[in-house]
Amino acid sequence: MKNVILYAFVFSLLFNVFQFVNSTKILEGKETEVQKVKTQLKTSRDSLMQLSNSNYFALESDEDAQEYFFSNNLDYQKVAVKVKEDLIVLNENKNGNQLVPYEPIDGKSFIVNTSKILNHRWLIAEFSNGDLWGQILVKYFVSADRPTEFETVETVLYERQTKN
Repeated sequence: MKNVILYAFVFSLLFNVFQFVNSTKILEGKETEVQKVKTQLKTSRDSLMQLSNSNYFALESDEDAQEYFFSNNLDYQKVAVKVKEDLIVLNENKNGNQLVPYEPIDGKSFIVNTSKILNHRWLIAEFSNGDLWGQILVKYFVSADRPTEFETVETVLYERQTKN
């Protein structure tokens, strides 16, 4: 009888040691997994914060600018489409877009490629002639019955990149 009790005691001791080692490994594995998830969550939060900050200056998120158009009985989404269309129409000039204050270089005129409406008064646009590019800050004035009026506020033309 003593042997049976001794064997049962040794067996239970070994079983408990096995359980302790096994649960410690599982716990460490789960802790590592939790740390990885926390890192991914922090990265995701940082990305979302950058994304929300990147759209801070946009007509779509500027309630004051939207209210300005609403008070003038205009739909800001339709205004945005109209402004962009009127801006692109200016590209049809043979000397390039008149908002870009640079003369054609090497026979290539500057045209506006893309733009972003910042609020009810300003937009920023990127222009190029195929070799050189730059950006313009434009003030615009919208009226329902006339084409949009544009006024260039500031421009920047980037230097031509040289190949080493």
